[in-house]
Amino acid sequence: MSHLANLPPICKQILAAKAKKGLTFADLALAMGREEVWVGALAYGQAKPTSEDLQKLSAVLGWSDEESASLTAPGEGLGEEFMPVRGQDWEGIPRDPLLYRLYEVLVVFGMPIKHIIFEKFGDGIMSAIDFSCKVEKVPNPKGDRVKITLDGKFLPYSKF
Repeated sequence: MSHLANLPPICKQILAAKAKKGLTFADLALAMGREEVWVGALAYGQAKPTSEDLQKLSAVLGWSDEESASLTAPGEGLGEEFMPVRGQDWEGIPRDPLLYRLYEVLVVFGMPIKHIIFEKFGDGIMSAIDFSCKVEKVPNPKGDRVKITLDGKFLPYSKF
C-alpha cells in the first residue's frame, strides 16, 4: 500500500495489529482516552504520544512485553526521541478520491470560509496545533452524511 510506504516500521506494526484484532480508531481512542483522529495521526507517525499513551496502546493491542518494547525502541519506536513529521506525504493534488474531495472542498469553499473567519474574528488563522477534529456518521434518509468538525484556536496576526 503506497500510503504506508514512508511510514516508520512501528507505525506499520500498529496498523497491522489494529487490523489483525479488528479494531477501529474509535476502539483504540476509547481505550487510550484520546480522540480517534489523534489516534489515527499517532498510527501514521504524525502525533507525539506520551509514555502513558504507548502503555495503553500496547495493552489494547494485546502486545507482549517484547512487542511493547518496540514502541519505544531507540531510533525505531515512538519514544522520547521520536519526532513526528506531519504532512510528509502531500505532494501536489491528492489522487485518492476521498482526499481529493476534501481538497476540492478547500478549493471551492476555502476563500468563503477564510472570509467568514475574517469577518467574525479578524485577520488571523485557525491553529492546527491547539486543535481537535471529529468525524461523525450522521444518519440521513437520502444516505448517511459525513460530518467533520475542525476545532482550532484563532490566532490573530501580529501588528509590527
